[in-house]
Amino acid sequence: MTAATLSEIAAGADELSVWPASTTRLPHGGLAVGGVSLAEIADRFDTPAYVLDEGEVRARCRTYRDAFPDAEVLYAAKAFLCRAMAHRIAEEGLGLDVCSAGELELAVTAGFPPERILLHGNAKSPRDIDTALRLGVGRIVIDSPSEIARLAAAVGPNGHQRVLVRVVPGISAGGHEKIRTGTDGQKFGLSLRDGSAQHAITRILGQRPLELVGLHCHIGSQITEVKPYLCALRRMVGLMARVRDTHGITLPELDMGGGHGIAYRPGEPALDLTTLARRLRAELVASCAAAGLAVPRLTIEPGRAIAGPAGVALYRVLAVKRTGERVFVAVDGGMSDNPRPALYGARYAPRLIGRPSTAEPRTATVVGRHCEAGDVLAADVELPGDVHPGDLLAVPVAGAYQQSMASGYNMVGRPPVVAVDDGTARLLVRRETLDDFRRRDIGG
Repeated sequence: MTAATLSEIAAGADELSVWPASTTRLPHGGLAVGGVSLAEIADRFDTPAYVLDEGEVRARCRTYRDAFPDAEVLYAAKAFLCRAMAHRIAEEGLGLDVCSAGELELAVTAGFPPERILLHGNAKSPRDIDTALRLGVGRIVIDSPSEIARLAAAVGPNGHQRVLVRVVPGISAGGHEKIRTGTDGQKFGLSLRDGSAQHAITRILGQRPLELVGLHCHIGSQITEVKPYLCALRRMVGLMARVRDTHGITLPELDMGGGHGIAYRPGEPALDLTTLARRLRAELVASCAAAGLAVPRLTIEPGRAIAGPAGVALYRVLAVKRTGERVFVAVDGGMSDNPRPALYGARYAPRLIGRPSTAEPRTATVVGRHCEAGDVLAADVELPGDVHPGDLLAVPVAGAYQQSMASGYNMVGRPPVVAVDDGTARLLVRRETLDDFRRRDIGG
């Protein structure tokens, strides 16, 4: 085998490094995921469409269980949730982290054990709280002082509810300022610096219906370094020691949230899960030993890191337009099915599929069909120079915060979710239709 052949193989592998592990090349420029041709999925289910590799979901759940054998792993439902996803998460032994009555109801009616569910959110509605108590959710995270009395009253003097307090540890981390949640000045949690967290703890301990079982923090999203988690953990253990010294109780749980970063394009950094698990455990043991504390049970909340790499988005090219030096490739989806580029400047790596091309690559910007100049799915990416209307584009790492954040903008309808596994494709969530919009519009 020549050096050139070896380099070509390495380059090809790198191209697919952010795709599901089941991804294989097919003749004539095709790709298959989960043993199913993506071009065939586009023909059968139309475009745009989300494809979810269920084998990848299961494998990523097991990777977390193996890396954190002594911890509780809760899947963050906000990344992507449907009934089938709830089934896979439950089957793999993970718990669930939800932030609304809607997510909670869907999971429980799908058969997810409510005692393995945690409810959080900075502004829980009466319906959120009532639903959580009615269904018997395992724990509720208190995010503001006003929730304490409201929750205690809802539980009632003869009831009992386990709770955690969300603490802002003063750690800045995350891929974008809009997803950094570990510092003061944003809407989540109770500040460690100004004493709000300590005051809330004192109030909770005075409410008989509430059992304070631990502390919670979430410092941000799309974090690719271990150090911020270690800094946050030390501060949380310090607060646990102060709770013991002030109130004489040892809290048995410490939830360090999620935010584990993944690569969206080949060559981008991702959080090293093995290193995170090893160093978090070592830091927790050392910090507790220094404080004279029993080691609490650790909880983590991955969402994106499980669902994101398991998804692929499919689009059909509608138009190709040259404006000055720029080339715009317009597709039949856009910011209604993926708002992340507009919200956070997220970068993706679309790929031509379904036909071969020997054309030289050129720099293009993939844009959506919506009436917004900011409706850009992928800016300045390399695509074959002969891309034309009717072509198929596939975008990897589309499993998180796309379907869950999709909107009804321009009434184009949200795409379907198609599961692939072991050579079979099946519909999980159907496409939203014009009939759906009409049925909701009951005025006259």
